[in-house]
Amino acid sequence: MFFKSKKVEPAKEDSRIQDFAIITQMNQDLATSLDLNETLQNALEVIIKRINAQAANIFLIEEKKQVFQCIASKHQAYLEDYEIPLTQGVMGKAVLQKKCIRVGDVRKDVREIAEFYFDLDNKTNFTTYSVLCSPLIAANECIGVIHCLNKKTTNKLFEESDRKLLETLSAPAALAIRNARMAKELIDKNRMQKEIEIVGEIQKNLLSKNKIEPFPISGINIPAKVVSGDFYNFSDLGKGKYGFGVADVSGKGIKSSLLMSKASSLYRCLSKTMFSASELLNLLNREICETAARGMFVTMLIGIYDSNKKELLLSNAGHEPPLIYSKDGKFSDYTEAGPPLGIMPKISYKETTLPFSESSMYIFTDGITEIKDTNGEMLGSEGFQNYIKKYQSKPNNERLKIIIEDIVKSGKIQKDDLTIVVIDGK
Repeated sequence: MFFKSKKVEPAKEDSRIQDFAIITQMNQDLATSLDLNETLQNALEVIIKRINAQAANIFLIEEKKQVFQCIASKHQAYLEDYEIPLTQGVMGKAVLQKKCIRVGDVRKDVREIAEFYFDLDNKTNFTTYSVLCSPLIAANECIGVIHCLNKKTTNKLFEESDRKLLETLSAPAALAIRNARMAKELIDKNRMQKEIEIVGEIQKNLLSKNKIEPFPISGINIPAKVVSGDFYNFSDLGKGKYGFGVADVSGKGIKSSLLMSKASSLYRCLSKTMFSASELLNLLNREICETAARGMFVTMLIGIYDSNKKELLLSNAGHEPPLIYSKDGKFSDYTEAGPPLGIMPKISYKETTLPFSESSMYIFTDGITEIKDTNGEMLGSEGFQNYIKKYQSKPNNERLKIIIEDIVKSGKIQKDDLTIVVIDGK
């Protein structure tokens, strides 16, 4: 018995060849584009032309909101960023069933029509007759739908062959959209990283540059990440007076670094003309209270060293008590302090004058004393004091660098910014 091969009509055969060519070309075109907007528009152009649709849209799933969000549209106005609940209508059904759905005539088939179609038509002044809706599935994940409206024929109705074709075209479109989204996310991440690095560089430039001895003040800052929530500044005020300030912002990340940048800029500007430590803190506090996000604050210790009078003028807004190391090898601390900046707008800070001769004062952030070893043991004030004693004979610039290096090399794990400023009294 001989079986005759099934004959295929020339027109249908030509259509299949054409469809295959279109799918192949679409795969190639979409695969070369990593621009999301370009990819979406190209996909819609190809689909509308081949399906012969009057209009088409791409809705992507917004997971957080649990909605479909229109991000690309052809020949249907006013749909940009339009949102539809995931459970609604033909789109919701297509995603749930993971297959392309055809609604022959939405005006007659009441079982298939969904309420939101009327909403869409009302919004766009568009009349929907027939619908094709195919899920966009990439890596077994449904990322959205392609939504075609009205066949450009007399009856405006899509056929079963249109449904099958759209289902086929959806696969390369979904893959291209997924790749484009991933590329965009990577670009955005790299751009954000670059911007963070720029912020970090700006912060470094806000820190005072160390000078060669006999300048009495030196500082060091080692950020835990690219940006820092710590800040220090010192300057020569003339006539044997030197101003200094050390600060630490609550929290971590960009938000904290931006607040630190503001606080440091204000301090740098105001400290050049104000010689009252308490008044300077009062003014800084009012400014930060007005603009800082709720729950954020800044600890800051500022002061003036008068080398002629051999005394320190200090004012503290919730900062770590500084350590004073005297020539007889003993430590003392300055414990007078008010609340951190940004908490109480009407607070008045106090200032204290201390005798300061042949001693060194170490101002630091809590990253120093709270740094831990592999066993979870913190360095603490006593551990920090041991490092000070060990390297006190070194010049101030070299001294701070060696202390930090020794602390880190001893097995301590840095998770916070490390900042130390030393004032050497002669």
